[in-house]
Amino acid sequence: MNNHKRVIVALDKPDFTSAIALAERLDPELCRVKVGKELFTASGPKVVEALHKLGFQIFLDLKFHDIPNTVAGACRVAADLGVWMVDVHAAGGASMMQAARNALGSPGANTPLLIAVTVLTSMDESALRKTGIEGGIDEQVKRLTELVDDAGLDGAVCSPLEASAIKRRHPRLITVTPGIRLKEDASDDQKRIMTPDKAVSAGADYLVIGRSITAAAEPVQTLADIQQLLG
Repeated sequence: MNNHKRVIVALDKPDFTSAIALAERLDPELCRVKVGKELFTASGPKVVEALHKLGFQIFLDLKFHDIPNTVAGACRVAADLGVWMVDVHAAGGASMMQAARNALGSPGANTPLLIAVTVLTSMDESALRKTGIEGGIDEQVKRLTELVDDAGLDGAVCSPLEASAIKRRHPRLITVTPGIRLKEDASDDQKRIMTPDKAVSAGADYLVIGRSITAAAEPVQTLADIQQLLG
């Protein structure tokens, strides 16, 4: 895998103008971009269209979690937007994920990658227990990833701390890891974090990197530094 293309820059901006201004400084040959809930709610499909015109492949990170029919419909609309990757919450269950898979059809060149979020990287053991989940984060990630694989999805979203175990148990699945921070960065609201190079060594296929790049004084240089770190 091209290490430069491992990086997905999270365009977690509050509006269309600031997101596109940042994207225009980045090279679509060297990274992909993520459009999340805040930006998509503010801008809608037009931001996806604008990013496509700039040449970017887009991870539409809306984490669909609803009844199977609703999620299936949302995934079909995402595919019509031409995005590269879309995600659902694995906690929505096997039927929901299978409906999403069926809606998109078999994996192929014109089908977005379909991945599922396991346990959010903002959660630690204490936060997970308060939701009523027993057994800890590793056990919950294991349980949900088995559902992801059985449903025929392409991969799982996890923290870098769980990537190695997922790769060992489910080698066909890709791993997409938020919770990436540079050594000098604050952890902010992320709990389960790792540096980019260590995350790749741990089994991460794609690194979702937001504030470490987007809040940097020189985002383009920071991205270049990360790419150099990855080799």
